[in-house]
Amino acid sequence: MSSPSPELDDLAAFISRVPACNAISCRHEDWGWWVKLVIDIDDPLAWHAVQELGFVLNYISLNDRLPTVFMPVSPPPYLNGGPKDYLSWVIEGETKISPSAVLDELDGRLPRPVENREDWGLEDDE
Repeated sequence: MSSPSPELDDLAAFISRVPACNAISCRHEDWGWWVKLVIDIDDPLAWHAVQELGFVLNYISLNDRLPTVFMPVSPPPYLNGGPKDYLSWVIEGETKISPSAVLDELDGRLPRPVENREDWGLEDDE
């Protein structure tokens, strides 16, 4: 995946290292930028990834939230099919925050190294 922004490409590459996640596109817009990803819902770490990304990107602080949103997106399910094939996720960032600043936040708060599956809390599910 290649965008006009190396820092957006770096964020997408980082997201693809998160277990169960794969960044599929990214783009700058007039209002900001976005990274679209798919999450393998059959992966045992899928909901851990959703929970961690949702926490950092949506509610890291009630008083000083990041100008980002992490949310599901889907075409009409009645015309297409179920979540395994048609549910995607998007990270949107306003112009006042750079993709590299979001990358720094995620890198500082997600398990390290991010691709190490053992650090993602599976024992909590048992």
